[in-house]
This record gives sequence, C-alpha cells and structure tokens, in this order.
Amino acid sequence: MAVPLLDLKAQHATIRDEVVAALMQVVDQQAFILGDPVAQLECHVAGLSQVKYAVGCANGTDAILLALRALGVGAGDEVITTPFTFFATGGAIHNVGARPVFVDIDPRSFNIDPARIASAITPRTKAVIAVDLFGQMAPIEQVSAAAGGLPVIEDAAQSIGASRIIDGRKVMAGEAAAIGTYSFFPSKNLGGYGDGGMMVTQDEALFEALMKLRTHGSRRTYYHEIVGYNSRLDALQAAVLLAKLPHLEGWSAARRRNAAYYDAAFAGLSDVTTPWVDPANTSIYNQYTIRVAQRDALQAHLKAQGIGSNVYYPLPLHLQPCFAYLGYSEGQCPESERAAREVLSLPIYPELTTQQLDEVIAAVRGFYGH
Repeated sequence: MAVPLLDLKAQHATIRDEVVAALMQVVDQQAFILGDPVAQLECHVAGLSQVKYAVGCANGTDAILLALRALGVGAGDEVITTPFTFFATGGAIHNVGARPVFVDIDPRSFNIDPARIASAITPRTKAVIAVDLFGQMAPIEQVSAAAGGLPVIEDAAQSIGASRIIDGRKVMAGEAAAIGTYSFFPSKNLGGYGDGGMMVTQDEALFEALMKLRTHGSRRTYYHEIVGYNSRLDALQAAVLLAKLPHLEGWSAARRRNAAYYDAAFAGLSDVTTPWVDPANTSIYNQYTIRVAQRDALQAHLKAQGIGSNVYYPLPLHLQPCFAYLGYSEGQCPESERAAREVLSLPIYPELTTQQLDEVIAAVRGFYGH
C-alpha cells in the first residue's frame, strides 16, 4: 500500500461542503480583497493565540518581513536566528537589508539553543527570530531572557495551536513574542487553498505598523505614511481558513496520536531516534521527524516501498550559496549540519489509517532487518 507524505485530498473530502459553501459566499458577494472574512479570521486567530491583535498578510514569508520592518530592522542591522529552518526566515532578514547571524540548535528539539544567543549579540543586533520547528515551540521565555531586552519574533509557521507551560501558565504559539508569525501554506496544520500568512502581537503600536505595512504604508486610502508592501490576505483564502479552523484542534490531536503510535513502534529500534518533545510543550507535529545514520538509504528504501518521506532541511542556511557573503564555513553550526544529514520526516497527517501507519512502520523496521 502506497502511503503519501501528505494527502490533502483526504482532508478535503471531509470538509468539502463547508469549504465550498464558504468560497461561494465570497464569490457571490464579489468582495475579494480583505473585508469581513479576513477580519473574522484575524479575530479568531488572535483568540487562539491569546493576543490582542492579528493582521493577515499574503504569506508566511511576508509575515516575517513585515514583522522585521515593524520593529525598525533595516540596513546595517543584525538579526540572530537559527540556520536549521526554511529559507524564508533568513531570506526575510536579508530582504529588509539586515544581516542574518546564525547560532546553532539544541539537537534534541532542533530549535534555536538559547545558551548560544548572548555571545552572538553585538551593538548592531536589532532582533532575534526563534523558529518553532516541526510543530513544537522554541523555549520562548529562555530566548527572550538571552536576548537581553531585544525584541523576539516567533516564527510560528509550523506551530499554530501549539502551546508551552511557562511559569505555570499555558502560553500559546505567537503569544509571548513581540510579534508571532504564521504561514497558511497548504501543507501546514491550518493550510489554505493557496498562500496566506498572519502576524500576531500584544502591542498596539506594532499592530498599527503592521496594518500600514501590509497595504502600501496606508491606513487611509490613497494617503501613505510610510512605504509599505502589497501583502494582503484575500477573502477567498480567509474563507477557506475559517471553514477549517474549527477542525484544527482535532487534527492536531490526531497528529499527536499518530506520533505516539510511531513512538511505541520504534521504541526498541536503536537505529531510529524518535522526536523529542520538551515536557513543557504540547506539539502539533507539523512533521514527525526521526534521526537516522543512514538517512539517504532509508529514504530510498521507503520510496521503493511506496512510502512518502522528505528531508527538512538538507542544507542549513549558513551553508547556502546565497549566504556565502556572510563568511560561514562548514563546522560552525555542527548540530545543524549533523541534523541536516540525519533527519527524515514520515507521514503524520490526521487522516492516516492504522493500516497506513503500520505500512510505514513495517517499511522502516524492514530496512533494519526487524
């Protein structure tokens, strides 16, 4: 039995009527740019994130870029972040004119190691971006403490609805940073039928700045206080996301059940390191990522068995050709480099059947002769 890495058609089949009805309402109203669906989604996402404000935008990359701009980051500044993340994190820093400064990860969680942040701070450092990789929050309170008063952006593209216990309180992804950023790319736990993004914050001044930045620097039509961007979340995507949002908690719970099933099946397999989740965290498992020494051979074996998998990410940002000007070399972020050689993500989507999970498990165990 073939098992894809992700099956969006299986999810769509369960919510088709709701989504089509929502889309047709927008089509019938012929109001496609911002408007009521976007405002409703912003309200709901703000509530989920336990923040005061949410601002929709065109995609998750723009969410990071606009967040940086709202914080005043620009030419000559430095922004500290992890090299083990999707390109958008580093690309957004570059595209506002700043310089990415990469610090290594905690090898257990794959998230930025707070202990490495302080030594990377210079007089030019303007912000820190913590990425919530694979669905679990970075230790945002530790990152903020290490940042020493610098604003922290939480790149929560993979963690909407995830949470962390901080000082005895449940803190949601995006809540504790100066600005949290989301992506609604179709493969995300809450994914649109195209691109979309959102920024969340507790700060009214940052909210006002983000609202201007997403619409050419304007809060009043044809009057522009700053030079901004054309980065609006359209009503069709908002309608899809509003239809899907009530299902998010159940989908994330199903991903956790699937992860627990894998964990139990791989528990006696010394060649496979299953995902570590910080005891303070509740992960939403945007990916289920194992570590193995013979990663490429295992992936080829799985492909031959019809099992989907992917490598997130095969080359850390500090070694990407486009960032050669930064002067990094191999060995400077050894944990990120080792992770890039060893990680492999397996199917984890909510609609997986027990039979499909067993197929994946059998294929992995079969590679190791079990």
